[in-house]
Amino acid sequence: MSGHSKWATIKHQKAATDKARGKLFAKLIRQIEVAARNGGAEVESNATLRAMVQKARAASVPKDTIQKAIRRGTGEEQGTSYEAITYEGYAPGGVAVLVSVLTDNRNRTGAEIRAVFSKMGGSMAEPGAVAWQFSRKGQLSVPRSASEEELLLVALEAGAEDVRDDLEVWTITTEPNDLEPVQSAIEGAGLVVTSAEVTMVASTSVPVADAEDARKVLRILDAFEDNDDVQDVYSNADLDDEVLTEIEA
Repeated sequence: MSGHSKWATIKHQKAATDKARGKLFAKLIRQIEVAARNGGAEVESNATLRAMVQKARAASVPKDTIQKAIRRGTGEEQGTSYEAITYEGYAPGGVAVLVSVLTDNRNRTGAEIRAVFSKMGGSMAEPGAVAWQFSRKGQLSVPRSASEEELLLVALEAGAEDVRDDLEVWTITTEPNDLEPVQSAIEGAGLVVTSAEVTMVASTSVPVADAEDARKVLRILDAFEDNDDVQDVYSNADLDDEVLTEIEA
């Protein structure tokens, strides 16, 4: 689904603005706090925390900020208690959507998520109605300039499930626990990994080839992303690359 990958690229470009970067920092800090609260402060033994710290460092979150978030998570410093909730629903055109949040007020956040679905042409779904279409996977991106033959050999030997050509990058898919070993193997071979994260991958996709339909889908996904409590938004939209390029322009 190269269209989905291109949407991720657009999100990354948007995050370059100061306002978007501030929101990204806040979300990463919140994720670090929760990871430390649930699994302890040692990154060596807490895989979730380790992944969040790596993600924060890649986003240029200051080291002191990361350490303070860990201390708040473990109770060494005063912090807020967050609850993890996943909301399910459909965007316009029947596109399945998962919205992952960390909130200190379930009622407020639930009302806000429901309002976005309602106002932007989508609909909420019952728990489980959408989630079955997604699986938790590790995903890495490697620049398209890397040798396909070398990348395939290294990645698959290290335990990767798939290596896909997404036009601008190679996308490598792994089981969540295999993400770090595969990343280490790729980097050990002298190749560059531009992103590595555990995400939700859809088992089937809904093609979106019309520009207006794509705009509607992107608007609702962006509206969720703009909510301070929302950590991640996943969809099974297969957005046409030419349409995305037109919209981006």
